[in-house]
Amino acid sequence: MTDADVIIVGAGPAGLMLATELRLAGVRPLVLERRPQRRDTPKAGGLGGQILELLRYRGLLERFEAACTDPVPAPRFPFGGVHLDFTRLADPPLHALPLPQQLLERLLDERAGELDVGLRRGHEVVEVSQDAAAVTVDVRGPDGPYRVTARYLVGCDGARSPVRDWAGIPFPGTNYPEVNRLAQVTLPDEVTVLGNGDLEVPGFGTIRAGFTRTDHGLLGVAASPASKVVSLYTIEDESTEYDDDIPMTLSELQDSLRRVLGVHLPLGEAIRLSRFTFKARQAERYRDGRILLAGDAAHLFPATGVALNAGMLDAVNLAWKLAADIHGWAPAGLLDTYHSERHLAGARTMLHTRAQVALRRGHDAAAEALRDVFQELLADEQPLRRMGALVAGTDIRYPMPGSDQHVLAGTFAPDLILHTDQGMTSVAELMQTARPIFLDLADRPDLCETARGWHSRVEVHTAKTDQRPADALLIRPDAHIAWAATIDEPTDSAAPALRQALSDWFGTP
Repeated sequence: MTDADVIIVGAGPAGLMLATELRLAGVRPLVLERRPQRRDTPKAGGLGGQILELLRYRGLLERFEAACTDPVPAPRFPFGGVHLDFTRLADPPLHALPLPQQLLERLLDERAGELDVGLRRGHEVVEVSQDAAAVTVDVRGPDGPYRVTARYLVGCDGARSPVRDWAGIPFPGTNYPEVNRLAQVTLPDEVTVLGNGDLEVPGFGTIRAGFTRTDHGLLGVAASPASKVVSLYTIEDESTEYDDDIPMTLSELQDSLRRVLGVHLPLGEAIRLSRFTFKARQAERYRDGRILLAGDAAHLFPATGVALNAGMLDAVNLAWKLAADIHGWAPAGLLDTYHSERHLAGARTMLHTRAQVALRRGHDAAAEALRDVFQELLADEQPLRRMGALVAGTDIRYPMPGSDQHVLAGTFAPDLILHTDQGMTSVAELMQTARPIFLDLADRPDLCETARGWHSRVEVHTAKTDQRPADALLIRPDAHIAWAATIDEPTDSAAPALRQALSDWFGTP
């Protein structure tokens, strides 16, 4: 008998998200966090991309939005020293929620408490070993050392992951010799915010909104005339190794501004200060036997605004597959699809973040020309939308087994409005329990009868929807479509294909 079904090392966003998803799937997780309290050093400044839709599908987005103290900014996002500006689109492909990581972790912590997740803070994992049946973990706790066992262990323990090292998983990539400083500060009365967002600084002149490149680095400015709060961002080439637990100070920010601009910029009070470096690294594999990786332990991206999205989506993808194995009905190879699917997603994120490095770090005339051409392309709606989907992670289509797949197979399920005998609902509402769903949209009793063979694992629903995209959808707990029936597809082909998809993803009935 093990002490837990799954041990999660690290109580950051990926670890807490994994723990709550496992509890929804009826699994006993134990979260071990070496810090005695939640981290209060500023890190990420918000959530963006596909994870926001997933949180809505779990019924959590309204709670997270209500916790935000900052107004949601206009949909205009930095991309390698230029901008993706979606303000002219009625339905932007990329959204953000200004939720500082400390607040995000508090909300996830509260959610974990509601679901009765076992969480131990101040408990440091000092050794991990595994065999064919279990993982054994030696822990140093407040009351001394002890040992726990579990069926699986997941390292959500960050960039320097000891779990990754214990598993012997290579972490190849590049460290970039630059330091990034991000801040929200008030401005003193002598600094004026002009109508276009530029700053008028006495004794210096105008610092324009957006990005300013100098021989010493890059400065980003975002300000509003209606507020005396300004967002500042500097990038400098620097080889200093900073301790993430030592917070940045206002004087450190001013020194950086002085080096980049060559002038003293008067500042008021600090609202948020953070410092980070950029690395492009991805674990060669996300699984080694009974040890798995998620979040920053699995990948580091050289751009802002994507790490939380990727790490929390790792957790959602992994949780139901671990639960299927622990409950004994996982088909062969199911857990291995965690690596194949999320490594693919990580590679897509690495693609656009490395492209941002190339755009951002070039200083010669050719680099300026590249940025100008890229910005021109983004003036057209189609490439702008394509870039937005790439950054959001909504362009991911997981590979599905079998041939002749429906165009929706492997994609995130659309939030269809559904009309049922019990009234109106939606795909998002059905997904709140994190269970697999078979959705009959065309009154197909033949397909419903096939799906009912898996009734203990898969919920079966019949509904009508306007402009149905398929006759039926089989939706996994992570809200991705495992199979779809082409409209008016004959029974003799649709039913066997559905039966195969159910077996591929949800085991023997």
